[in-house]
Amino acid sequence: MLDDLDLNIVSILQENARISTAEIARQVELAPSATLERIRKLEKAGVLRGYRALLDPAAVGLGLLAFVFVKTVESISELCTGDRLAALPEVLEVHHVAGEDCYLVKVRAASTAELGKILREKFGDISTVTSTRTIVVMETVKEGGPLPLEGRSDV
Repeated sequence: MLDDLDLNIVSILQENARISTAEIARQVELAPSATLERIRKLEKAGVLRGYRALLDPAAVGLGLLAFVFVKTVESISELCTGDRLAALPEVLEVHHVAGEDCYLVKVRAASTAELGKILREKFGDISTVTSTRTIVVMETVKEGGPLPLEGRSDV
């Protein structure tokens, strides 16, 4: 269970993962050693799952974003397709969804031609995939925002 202090710490880290422990301690009005101990406990508990740099996809040649709905033929007890999709380097997210489709997959590529190749050669190589429907994103307004933690001390 996270208390208000833990939520404050993770909120600060969501905004800037490079912030120093001393600065977090100053903001939450706690000793640096106690702050570091809380951060380590949050990491060990899996609340803080990692730290990473956010890149501009267009700047690294991956300006095309697409969402792919994937239908499969697999039993609920053998959900291996999601793991195979997740292993593809172009795949950023895989969500097992309810409804007509089985998975919603977020993909980055350099171009529509490259996206087509990924769908044909990589998705198509997964024997349990029966069909895909693709939505190409024209413009991204918001992506990867922080989790809304305010008032969540009941977690």
